Amino acid sequence: MKAVALTQYLPVTNPDSLMDVELSAPAVSGRDILVRVEAVSVNPVDTKVRAPKEKIEPQPRVLGWDAAGTVVAVGDDVTLFSVGDEVFYAGDITRPGSNSEYQLVDERIVGHKPQSLSMAEAAALPLTSITAWEGLFDRLKIDPDVTQDQKSLLIIGGAGGVGSVAIQLASQIAGLTVIATASRENTQRWCDEMGADHTINHRQDMAAQLAELGFPAVDYIFCLNDTAGHWATMTQVIKPQGMICSIVESDVPLDMEPLKSKSAGFIWEFMFTRAMYQTDDMAEQGQLLNQISKRMDADSLQTTLTEHLTPINAENLRKAHAMVEQGKMIGKIVLSGWE
Repeated sequence: MKAVALTQYLPVTNPDSLMDVELSAPAVSGRDILVRVEAVSVNPVDTKVRAPKEKIEPQPRVLGWDAAGTVVAVGDDVTLFSVGDEVFYAGDITRPGSNSEYQLVDERIVGHKPQSLSMAEAAALPLTSITAWEGLFDRLKIDPDVTQDQKSLLIIGGAGGVGSVAIQLASQIAGLTVIATASRENTQRWCDEMGADHTINHRQDMAAQLAELGFPAVDYIFCLNDTAGHWATMTQVIKPQGMICSIVESDVPLDMEPLKSKSAGFIWEFMFTRAMYQTDDMAEQGQLLNQISKRMDADSLQTTLTEHLTPINAENLRKAHAMVEQGKMIGKIVLSGWE
């Protein structure tokens, strides 16, 4: 099968950073399904894993953690899918990725593709939708079944893939007052289009901007950009008994002391946790993807695809990685089709 892989961890400008290769198609067993991959998306995690380091892979390593495709075979223990089903998923960071014609994935972390979306539109959604859903409803403990129009949520970094979905989920499902941050005119406009009630600039004094809007403090914060850089502001503006969640690792220790007097909390969100540790609730990811799919088909949510390249090959994946590494993406970049 065709695939794009690496054996060395190199700058994306190096042609050997991602290479076209031929690999053997994997055999299916257990709870795995074998998917013919038809579209993939590129996320910051792809570029972080590929980033230069002193390591050589003895066999080509396939990256990629977002895909849409069709089931072509199922393991003996599979109960949720049949051959011919169209699916979408983010996968498992401990296993070979989606940048190949065929991929094995555990059925529990797979959802049925929205019927109303193309493969490319669907491939833009899994990783960001899972991250946004888990961050809001599992980590911040926002109740998706109760409208919370008296409570406020600050999303730091609203125009990226996760932010684009989080704005929609928070406003449409939870009914929260959503304040997103964006630093450019086009990204501010995008946040507004996604459904943010207010948009402020995270490169300026966020506390002052929030106060001007009538929010000297907020109930929840979802940090999708520079946790350490925004930490002082987050601990300042979080309400007593409020909650902060971040998806961005910090290269310095975070000072938890400012949260103590407020009885406020902080929690991480990492969407690979359930698959990585084979948690008892691993199937929640498949179920939440099905929820996303239903809402897409009901036209209550919209895809976040903004850039589309074809075909899926090393050259285009290097282009996509370079675009993501610039840190200025709005929405998601997707590749589809094989030559």
